[in-house]
Amino acid sequence: MCASPKIFGKHLADGLRLRKIDEQSRPDHPRLSEDDECYFLYEYTSRKNYSFSATNSLISNLKKKPGSGGYRYKLEAIGQCARALAAAIDPQWLDGATIVPVPPSRAKADAAYDDRMTQVCRRIRAGLDIRELVIQQISVTASRESAGQRPSVEDLLQIYAIDNNLVDPPPRWIGIFDDVLTAGTHYVATKKLLSHRFPGVSVRGFFIARRVFPDPFSEPVTVPML
Repeated sequence: MCASPKIFGKHLADGLRLRKIDEQSRPDHPRLSEDDECYFLYEYTSRKNYSFSATNSLISNLKKKPGSGGYRYKLEAIGQCARALAAAIDPQWLDGATIVPVPPSRAKADAAYDDRMTQVCRRIRAGLDIRELVIQQISVTASRESAGQRPSVEDLLQIYAIDNNLVDPPPRWIGIFDDVLTAGTHYVATKKLLSHRFPGVSVRGFFIARRVFPDPFSEPVTVPML
């Protein structure tokens, strides 16, 4: 196993820094275990729209579908996320890492395929080792758009595969990159595949934001008229 250098870069101008999922925040992401080392920049509030916060607006723009209205905002969000990651992660760690974007919900042959995280990773800095090592073989409905049961890790492992054209040279250490950490299902499935293919190689997760839930006590209460 090759030991990686420190991960944390500098604090950004607005005080933003890379934060680690710990014992207090881990229960918000039930698929994660103590062995999962994950980092995030922002907090995205679930069940709130883009107008609720700057982070909700950023994530909403990042997830705009290709060809949809306001697509230029998606490109701006991709650039903003890349700049934030570039500043927050130590350059030496990035130089030695193999960066693996979590595959999107659509297969590459699908017209709705959205490689937003690959685009974010490529804009972090030129010359990085960015590989779409894990691919999704069939298209499925995105979790946020599904009204039914969300996929399990086992469900994803049935449709994920390693792209064997990209396995050489072997990674020294791996960073899995995704936009929002919710339950942690996609991260865990991606990590399982990579750890099986590259045993002994350290794997860490990096997220633009982690999902948090709104404080129920901050919601306005309507008192019925008597």
